[in-house]
Amino acid sequence: MTGRGTGASIKGAIMTRVDPTLFRTLLAGKRIGVVSGTNGKTTTTHLLTAALRASVADPREVVTNPDGANLREGVVSALSTRPKAPIAALEVDEQVVADVIRHGRPEVLIMLNFSRDQLDRHHEINALGRKWRQALTEAGDEGPTVVANAKDPLVAWSAQPARKVIWVDLGTDWSQDSALCPNCGSVLGHDAAGRWDCPGCELGEQPCDYRVDGDEVVMPDGERMRLGLQVPGRFNNGNAACALAAAVEMGVYAPVAIRGMRTVQAPAGRFAIGTYGDTKARLVLAKNPAGWAESLLVMESDPVILAIDSLIADGTDVSWLWDVDYERLAGRRVIATGPRSADLAVRLSYAEVAHEVIPDVADALKGPFDGTVDVLATYSVFLRLCRMGGVDLK
Repeated sequence: MTGRGTGASIKGAIMTRVDPTLFRTLLAGKRIGVVSGTNGKTTTTHLLTAALRASVADPREVVTNPDGANLREGVVSALSTRPKAPIAALEVDEQVVADVIRHGRPEVLIMLNFSRDQLDRHHEINALGRKWRQALTEAGDEGPTVVANAKDPLVAWSAQPARKVIWVDLGTDWSQDSALCPNCGSVLGHDAAGRWDCPGCELGEQPCDYRVDGDEVVMPDGERMRLGLQVPGRFNNGNAACALAAAVEMGVYAPVAIRGMRTVQAPAGRFAIGTYGDTKARLVLAKNPAGWAESLLVMESDPVILAIDSLIADGTDVSWLWDVDYERLAGRRVIATGPRSADLAVRLSYAEVAHEVIPDVADALKGPFDGTVDVLATYSVFLRLCRMGGVDLK
């Protein structure tokens, strides 16, 4: 009613205040696929949902939380829309994964990655990994099949107790969050092929069941399947490989799953085109160094607009800006905007990237621009841009 969001979280908060058992009650009796990790949760959930819906007679048999409301309240809100739906594809915040494992007994859990994200809220990412590992240990043989990012050491360690693990090479190369072994603390090593290994214990990179190679996924039997997604970027091909592995584990024929995933266009506003007066802008969301590093690869326009804030939803500490390789933008016109645009401008100056600072987002979008301009934004600015540009957040 106020126009400040979808209302999913406040709806769920009211419902669970009235009935505190709703979280476990609504999860009970469903076939559940869960998606979690720092980067790519929302898009991967949309891809998994599309794959599952392509395999059933009535798409309404699959319930999901499409707007990214992924705490307990958001999950309750989403499930309440179709309480009798037999299948659920759920995006779940890293802090809530253990509760979903305990109360929902999901069939599949996709573990994407652990990266520094909102450390003022989550603290150290190793603590999250320990929670996941403990929940999988407690679940034992009744726990989910885990679809795990083989390139992330903390994910690999967290997934060890799972009854079954499907390993995926997502085809990305971010490694700045995994210098130390989460098991023994030794400095991790890498071989000539880029595979990580711990010299101090048995933890090491596992052979992959699924592997991204360009626009293709190499299946466990060696067959290559073209993805042909409408969402751009190699990171989304990696997300799709995880969604494909999870869908196959839940009984979906792989070509049917891919056909469904190809229908996904702008999950919760990501990669959507907003309209701002005479300006058309493609909106890209990134919330941490790993996300920004990958998202910069899909920035095609010149100029490119970078928008940053530091509200609670973004994480109040913006020191992560120094871990992003902005040097790759050299030679292009860059516009820094948002409440923390001055911080971004300092980083761009050290990267020797020519830029201009326009603090007000609306002013930064006035242009004129030649064609559609790409805007890379942190969460709170992204939501504001979606509202301003008439972008659907579902």
